[in-house]
Amino acid sequence: MNWGAVVAIYKFEMARFFRTLTQSFVSPVISTSLYFVVFGAAIGSRIDQVEGVSYGAFIVPGLIMLSVITQAISNASFGIYFPKFIGTINELLSAPLSFLEIVLGYVGAAATKALFIGVVILATAALFVDVVIQNPLAMIAFLLLTCLSFALLGFIIGIWASNFEQLQLVPLLVVTPLVFLGGAFYSISMLPPFWQTVTLFNPVVYLISGFRWSFYGLADVPIGLSLLAIGGFTLLCLAVIWWIFKTGWRIRN
Repeated sequence: MNWGAVVAIYKFEMARFFRTLTQSFVSPVISTSLYFVVFGAAIGSRIDQVEGVSYGAFIVPGLIMLSVITQAISNASFGIYFPKFIGTINELLSAPLSFLEIVLGYVGAAATKALFIGVVILATAALFVDVVIQNPLAMIAFLLLTCLSFALLGFIIGIWASNFEQLQLVPLLVVTPLVFLGGAFYSISMLPPFWQTVTLFNPVVYLISGFRWSFYGLADVPIGLSLLAIGGFTLLCLAVIWWIFKTGWRIRN
């Protein structure tokens, strides 16, 4: 394992993040505050509690998941797409690096950025509501796995994309709606039986449910299924990336 190369890629990607640190810090704080104003005040005035938890506190895990997932995808996709766009990816591919080392550098940096955003949102939420974390180790594990798995997805999107518009296509039209419909701001037990069944086909439900369980001990699906879902998704993304580098799809032409 060429750790020097991994660290070089990681530092290069993180340097871009630190150049816009103020924007990276202020943006999630403002957006989280707006979510609490809109959802906490408007909806929270009509829904006092959800399964014994105040509505404001109930939506905190969903808010964190929403931002972490979108940030992990966007950072990883842009990180690998930009070398394709300017042509420097050829230098990367000709260097004595394995696909694993390249992925570790780019995905590790994207996951770190998403983790930072998640911590910022958690700290911001604590200013509005009392946040209780019953299972801190499980919370950290779910957060890290989510950052890693969706950074891998973003890496795949960055290789697939042919222009900057396509970089935003999947996050905006697929991932964000899945998060909103995956119980980020409500419990799926509040839905009619038919829609509860339909919602269970949404993979994001399992992530949000497991993450919320680590806070309040509440889960819409068994915690084992949540772990199985995120573990399987991570392995699937790794398999796709391995195939991409083996065949050269979208990177060698």
